[in-house]
Amino acid sequence: MASRGKSETSKLKQNMEEQLDRLMQQLQDLEECREDLDDTEYEETKSETLEQLNEFNESLKKLMSGNMTLVDELDGMQLAIQAAISQAFKTPEVIRLFAKKQPGQLRTRLAEMDRDVIVGKLARDVYTQQKVEILSALRKLGEKLTAEDEAFLATNASATLSQFEKVTANLGSEDKIMALASSGVEKTKA
Repeated sequence: MASRGKSETSKLKQNMEEQLDRLMQQLQDLEECREDLDDTEYEETKSETLEQLNEFNESLKKLMSGNMTLVDELDGMQLAIQAAISQAFKTPEVIRLFAKKQPGQLRTRLAEMDRDVIVGKLARDVYTQQKVEILSALRKLGEKLTAEDEAFLATNASATLSQFEKVTANLGSEDKIMALASSGVEKTKA
């Protein structure tokens, strides 16, 4: 009797993770195909995807308010969605690893980027943006950063990312997080 609902909870979590993965993959595919699309088509598709993320976030809020067994597991997904909506993070792969709470894979990705920028396979500006995102995600996951990484973040963090960090520092202030997410969606529609 004690296990009643566990399989349903597990299935729901799996379905939610699959939906989040699909939306993150959609964003990643859109960024990779940006050159093949005209500006109007790109903006329209991105806007639709962000709207789907917003709807997904609303569903998560409803689930979290009524089912306390899912709160901890869905919390990471909700933060990832809010990051995507607010566009604090630009790299869907980083958002996905952050949502799945995979600091080891984030660190592996960072090491790969360090190598790629040295050999000229990755542009310096793209490297800087993605490194800031990864370090911010690691910090949000409670990982220790080196003094060098902290200095890099302080020097290179964007205003949007800094605002996201500040607002999400207190997870209890859900209204503030949603206000930030809403402003991110409005900016992309404008």
